[in-house]
Amino acid sequence: MLTTNVTSTSATANGATNSASSTDPAAAQDRFLKLLVAQLNNQDPMNPMDNAEMTTQMAQINTVVGINELNSTMAAMSSQFTAMQVLQGTSMIGRTVLSEGNTLGTPVDKISTAAFDLSGTAADVKVNIKTAAGTVVDTVTLGSLDAGRHYFAWDSSKYTGDVSGLRFEVASTNGTAKVANTPLSPSLVVATTTTDGALTLELENGESLAYNKVKAVF
Repeated sequence: MLTTNVTSTSATANGATNSASSTDPAAAQDRFLKLLVAQLNNQDPMNPMDNAEMTTQMAQINTVVGINELNSTMAAMSSQFTAMQVLQGTSMIGRTVLSEGNTLGTPVDKISTAAFDLSGTAADVKVNIKTAAGTVVDTVTLGSLDAGRHYFAWDSSKYTGDVSGLRFEVASTNGTAKVANTPLSPSLVVATTTTDGALTLELENGESLAYNKVKAVF
């Protein structure tokens, strides 16, 4: 009869503990302590609960409660960090950022700018200005350049089409060998937001850019 009562009490308390632990750590701990008291009250005096077993059970429930409290703390910190990112991101509004891409910057007094990274020294570097269809409308000759980042400007005053639709392509060589390059587009930041907890920049051209994709700010 004693065994039946203990089993029933344990099952009831265990069920309540499992239910409570998923919603309220404090309630889970309270249920556990009630279960432990019930076990102590109903234990066989000739075969009492082992001290090590009791300590292990208490350590386990404390661990579960601690993890739940840590998760709650981390969630609150994450929310605060996201809000801080948005606030700090407002300082980017009105700034120009460089990111991978082959579009030209918005012309200022008919001058369009952009940049590129060279993986190594190139004896001959040219920038071809192209339409969306791939037609070359002009070429900017830059000559020999070292490895690293380089900026260029293109005078669009003689071009009668829509400059916003143009692209650029960098041709960099050492004799017959090609030197790898990465084109970089300048874009004006008009707004900031967050996506999945990460700062995102809204650009003048309507595109969105993750902050960690920014190569330079000016």
